[in-house]
Amino acid sequence: MSATRARLATVATLLVVAVIGLAGCGLVSSSGTFKQASLPDGSRPLDGAKLTVTSKSFTEGVILGKITATYLAAAGADVTDLTGAPGSASSRQAQLNGDADILWEYTGTGWVNYHNETETIADPKELWQKVHDIELKENQLVWLPPANFNDTYAFAASTPTAKRLNVKSLSDVAKLPVADRTFCVDDEFFSRPDGFKPMLAKYGMPLDGPNGVPLGNVTRMDAGVVYTSTAKSSPCNFGMVYTTDGRIKNLDLAVLEDDKKFFLPYSGTAVVREDVMKRYPQLNELLGTISERLTDDVMQDLNGRVDIDGEDPADVAYDWLLSEKLIVPKD
Repeated sequence: MSATRARLATVATLLVVAVIGLAGCGLVSSSGTFKQASLPDGSRPLDGAKLTVTSKSFTEGVILGKITATYLAAAGADVTDLTGAPGSASSRQAQLNGDADILWEYTGTGWVNYHNETETIADPKELWQKVHDIELKENQLVWLPPANFNDTYAFAASTPTAKRLNVKSLSDVAKLPVADRTFCVDDEFFSRPDGFKPMLAKYGMPLDGPNGVPLGNVTRMDAGVVYTSTAKSSPCNFGMVYTTDGRIKNLDLAVLEDDKKFFLPYSGTAVVREDVMKRYPQLNELLGTISERLTDDVMQDLNGRVDIDGEDPADVAYDWLLSEKLIVPKD
């Protein structure tokens, strides 16, 4: 569900002011700390650096923050962990204020929420470049090259249903008989100006239009219930999901290709204050080492370990870094 939570970044201004006013440092972590480790070769390229890592409070944000804090501390930095910042926008505000140095963000969030842009840019690299340029100019924030995961909206079906109906893309759905075009969506996506109705129009099956999708074919429900309903193919064949949600694998859902590129990319990106990047240019390579290993599949697994299996994000981050041979246990 992180795509939706990322979109809420502009609605908590009053909470941000209250939180930042509570302490001189601005924020207090609500999710503990990270595990200590070392780099495999014993080097400490960030020896002497003092860095503050923050994150939003939803699962994926916290995991990314813990991965970053663990890895940079292993590289020798003195890391302050402010992951799990309360409120939707407090981590962003802390970085703008200079109270935090590193935060994982989403290109779609930067484009829509932070800069109020309405143009849909389907190409992830083009969107990243535009966000990178405007953020550097206006806020002195460096958006590093994005990771290989995109936490955006999508539609999915149970794997048996996808095979039975022979659908792999949303265009395939548009070719089905009207009776098979049944959807589960949450209220927020149903009513968004860039949500369900324009998506259906893009694919030539207008809501409640001739040869489209009758209103009776659409069931509105809580986002969490969408996943289980889609897995059961009842009351819908197709459900709205978020592409890095752990329940996709857990429930064996088949994500349909957005072949007409309707949905805005929400590529995960490490964001660093410009003055910090100038002081510690090593961050470019270190954070790039993390980014290049993060994919939709990886994030589904990591999110699932927290949301489904109940593991601690700090443990999940540490275990993943170990599995990638990016760290070793500290002596």
